Amino acid sequence: MQRFAFLLRRPLELLPVLFGVALVSFLLVRSIPGDPARILLGIKATPAAIAAIRARYGLDDPLPVQFLLFVRNALQGEFGKSIVFKIKVLDLVGTHIAPTLFLIGYTVALALLLAIPAAVLAARRAGRWQDQAVRVVSTLGLGLPPFWLGIILVMVFSIWLGLFPVSGYGKDFLDHLHHLFLAALTLALALAPVLIRNLRASLLSEQSADYVVAARAKGLDERRIFAAHVFRNSLIPTVNLLGVTIGFLIGATVIVENVFAIPGLGQLMVESIINRDYMVVQAVTLVFAIGTICVSLLADIATVALDPRVKG
Repeated sequence: MQRFAFLLRRPLELLPVLFGVALVSFLLVRSIPGDPARILLGIKATPAAIAAIRARYGLDDPLPVQFLLFVRNALQGEFGKSIVFKIKVLDLVGTHIAPTLFLIGYTVALALLLAIPAAVLAARRAGRWQDQAVRVVSTLGLGLPPFWLGIILVMVFSIWLGLFPVSGYGKDFLDHLHHLFLAALTLALALAPVLIRNLRASLLSEQSADYVVAARAKGLDERRIFAAHVFRNSLIPTVNLLGVTIGFLIGATVIVENVFAIPGLGQLMVESIINRDYMVVQAVTLVFAIGTICVSLLADIATVALDPRVKG
């Protein structure tokens, strides 16, 4: 259990990161031109009405005061009320977080289903046409922008063929799988090439390791060596990479959710930025940051579990 002692100190190490994210998001959202009160009330709003809105939401306080109030409230689990939606920010985030979490999990599952067989095939047939085909396809996949790929998938599979809905989230689990398939596939096709290249390189490296040569010399079956030793040890760098790429994936959902009109945090983020809904933007940014940190922590735990030599 000493190998997992880092779980006790990691939350303290991450507090400065969250503080930095909160500060940067606070400053960036307030640097966007436009007054939230004027956007809310419209072009015919009177100065008195604008002043009343600004006073109600504390927008007329100096920026340092606003930031300190935001930090104090965040530490208490309170992010105020949305200017646009007129409900508590936490309640608003709670209603939008499920589609985003489902989309991320769906994407990771599809990416692994694509990446693991392709990487194993390429490593087992290194230098042959199967390996070359996997490398070419994965290289092409790295150059496809998710928003462009998402639009193409919608045109082909939703508009032309009518196989999948153009937008929405669905009502139950199977409906979610149906509605979010194209969105998850869009992100998976961006994520899988990175995993394929990394896992293929790890498999090739492990196949020539000394312990593998010794196992072959003892007469062990090649498939058993690959499944029990080579594949397991090759997963370690890929697990670390997966933790990093899921952080990228969390940010990419902002684009893909708007392409597919998915009512998740990404769509809420864009809508809140357009309406200068400061509290919502800051809360969603912190949720994304916490999600990225949690994924990184899970990747560290998985790495320690897979490799007894690693200490957190």
